[in-house]
Amino acid sequence: MFKSPKFIISSLLVIAIILAFGCVFFACESRTAVSGPETINQAWDLLLNHYVDQSKLNSDNMTNAAIQGILDTIGDPHMAYMTPAEYNQFTESLQGQYAGIGTVVSTDNDTIVIISVYINSPAEKAGAKAGDVIMEVNGESIAGLSLDQVVAKVRGPADTTVTLQVLHKGDTEPVTLQMTRTTLPIPSVYYTMKGTIAYIGISQFTERTETEIAPIITQLKAAKATGIVLDLRGNTGGYLDIAVQVASNFIPTGVIAKVKNSDGTTQIYNAVEGEETTDLPMVVLVDHYTASGSEVVSGALQDYGRALIAGTITYGKGSVNQLYQLDNGSGLYITIARWLTPHDRLIEGQGIIPDFSLDITGTDELQWAINYLSSNHSV
Repeated sequence: MFKSPKFIISSLLVIAIILAFGCVFFACESRTAVSGPETINQAWDLLLNHYVDQSKLNSDNMTNAAIQGILDTIGDPHMAYMTPAEYNQFTESLQGQYAGIGTVVSTDNDTIVIISVYINSPAEKAGAKAGDVIMEVNGESIAGLSLDQVVAKVRGPADTTVTLQVLHKGDTEPVTLQMTRTTLPIPSVYYTMKGTIAYIGISQFTERTETEIAPIITQLKAAKATGIVLDLRGNTGGYLDIAVQVASNFIPTGVIAKVKNSDGTTQIYNAVEGEETTDLPMVVLVDHYTASGSEVVSGALQDYGRALIAGTITYGKGSVNQLYQLDNGSGLYITIARWLTPHDRLIEGQGIIPDFSLDITGTDELQWAINYLSSNHSV
């Protein structure tokens, strides 16, 4: 039996490998066309029993390719088949720790880009920066590899080394960075006071996120905060129920999200009672990498007029996925539903359009939000 954890809404990209079975020369038997698992099993048995070079048949590789081929025919970019190692890495990251170098990566125009670097991580100490394009891992080009495959190459046991060749944003020549992997706690929430404005950054919606943000909300009154900048730039998602809990800190009642299932039913996710709440004015910073769970939060805040959304159009992932563990330890990440904002907006492929579009980046965006709130705007 496979195992099924929580619903996940994360902008994970799939590995696309096509598996084709065909008849060549005269060694094909004509059979009545059938569909379903029986046909796959039949092809599998014929190969295992009759293929001329049995040394080329590897059950694990064939299983991986077959499942990935099925997913490829569906054409859903948010589904994926994960090897046992990839499954463990993915679940570890959502539990709040993993062994690696301390970066968040995503895809951008067929390249793998570092979108954030953890403070005091091996990556930061080696000189990695947000915006770096990864070109090689351990001396091997990553051209043609999927996001998951690159992540699997970069991660590894603690106290082992990995070398990345990266191209810094704005540079013309790549540089080589060597770093030693370590077991990293993944703080999902960052907090500091900028004068009277509270800065709260959320990198991902993990199992720890609500536990991390609750005491911050409690501290705001003592800190005499007059406004909040909620930074969701580079937040690629996480657990749906955690995203709903986080939104409940700012929206104490009402619908946070609606989920339309494959059977046509709709599940309503209301604000969670008992969460620490605040009614302070808010600006939410978003960018192209703001996806899924962070779009749930920003979409709800926008629908209720609870916050001003500023930045660029978000990624546009309106799907709900569930990760199943298969018998061999691998994982199947399946799209099981679509979600909508409280006002029934489906953002799949569209994204959330900010209330204020900004053509500045980095700390300039943060300063813009601080200045906006400090000017006593009502949002």
